[in-house]
Amino acid sequence: MTHTLTVSDYMTASPHTVGRSQPLRTARQMMQKLHVRHLPVLDGGKLVGMLSDRELGAVESLPGADLLRVEEAMSPTTYMVAPEAPLAEVAREMSEIKVGSAVVMRGAAVLGVFTAVDALRALSEALQSPAFR
Repeated sequence: MTHTLTVSDYMTASPHTVGRSQPLRTARQMMQKLHVRHLPVLDGGKLVGMLSDRELGAVESLPGADLLRVEEAMSPTTYMVAPEAPLAEVAREMSEIKVGSAVVMRGAAVLGVFTAVDALRALSEALQSPAFR
């Protein structure tokens, strides 16, 4: 019996998050310190969006950006998946809707983040398998 690869096989578990009212500079410092490019955004423990390095970079170039909060740069539309979601389906959906990450959820709890980099790691491992040699 073969194991169907799921998002949980490659996600970053227990990801760091940021509050929607936090200053953007706090989010930038977190991303730099943690070497991550995506932060789920929470409000009262509830997922309300995603902040990516790309969005942050675009907003940081605006005048007065040092006064902005995370909620002013985040994307309120977040692609969410269950940890048991098949990796192939999630990767295909991410490419079709052109997003760089998915928040892995169980109910209202954020369990992880699955990114395009994680998908590339899965692809690399698959291509190194004996079936592709």
